[in-house]
Amino acid sequence: MTNAFANWFNGQEGCIVIGEIGVNHNGSLELAKKMIDVAVESGADAVKFQTFSAEKLATRTAEKAAYQKRNDGEVGSQIEMLKRLELSKADLQACQKYCRKVGMVFLSTPFDEEAADLLEEVGVEGYKVSSGDLTNLPLLAHMAGKGKPMIISTGMANLAETEEAVTTVRENGNPPLAILHCVSNYPAAPKEANLRAMDTLSAAFNVPVGWSDHTLGDAIALASIARGAKILEKHYTLDVNMPGPDHKASLEPTEFADLIRKLRDVEAALGDGVKRPQPSEFDTAKVARRSIVSSRDISAGTIIEDKDLICKRPGTGLAPRLIPLIVGRIAKADIPADSVIHMDDLG
Repeated sequence: MTNAFANWFNGQEGCIVIGEIGVNHNGSLELAKKMIDVAVESGADAVKFQTFSAEKLATRTAEKAAYQKRNDGEVGSQIEMLKRLELSKADLQACQKYCRKVGMVFLSTPFDEEAADLLEEVGVEGYKVSSGDLTNLPLLAHMAGKGKPMIISTGMANLAETEEAVTTVRENGNPPLAILHCVSNYPAAPKEANLRAMDTLSAAFNVPVGWSDHTLGDAIALASIARGAKILEKHYTLDVNMPGPDHKASLEPTEFADLIRKLRDVEAALGDGVKRPQPSEFDTAKVARRSIVSSRDISAGTIIEDKDLICKRPGTGLAPRLIPLIVGRIAKADIPADSVIHMDDLG
């Protein structure tokens, strides 16, 4: 494995961002390479494709899902749609080679055992399991046996089904594993996101947990990072108006780059949890905090009383909490009214 992906599975802090190309290349190697370039320019850590044979994935009479009918822009059956979106072995090899050239991690979702074998031959750095195949335990076992990192999406699944999938992976090679919470609708409604389910998955399986985001925009994706997602997968496209099932639920290049910039800001904002002033606040504290100040002229030798003191800005002198230590002390010298009092002024 290379760079960010390997480091992340070895315990690197922070969130890894997977740009979900999926089938948004529309079966074109040229478009696929352009999308890899967008991922690099946007600061993503990895890109993910889908590897399948339409003939093995759907029957000739299988209908499109409702969202596919809405979004595809083309008439016909599911298998006809899938045929337009296939990448050949040569295409996949070219994509993997191009990813390596530009320093991008190459991932893909295989939809059958032969596709997993093909990706192994091509040189995939890790396998993604689609939500639809979470319960396809023979396929999971086949992938796990290859020893490459696996990322499992859990859309449509309950905890028991997820446990079966995790157990299968662990009993058939136990490769590095991550789990993505997911809602399998395109687009998914924010009210269905249920981001707290990431907490449940993390506690149940003690693996890195993240969010495969199918909501529109970036708000829920950013919320997932604040909630603790260690991996974010997000669809992106060159143009949301292109024909195809997933473009309309994807971010365009400028939006994708903006999401990653905001995500890194959110990560940085989370900090380490220790409550302490930041270096940038020290100058502000001098101006905004208060010091003990003389409320009137105080003659040398005067025993200082409460009425002699007031608390005003700047905060460069003694803190207000020290008033009990000042009262009863003797002024060494004359202290003019409205002067910041220091310990050297007192006997």
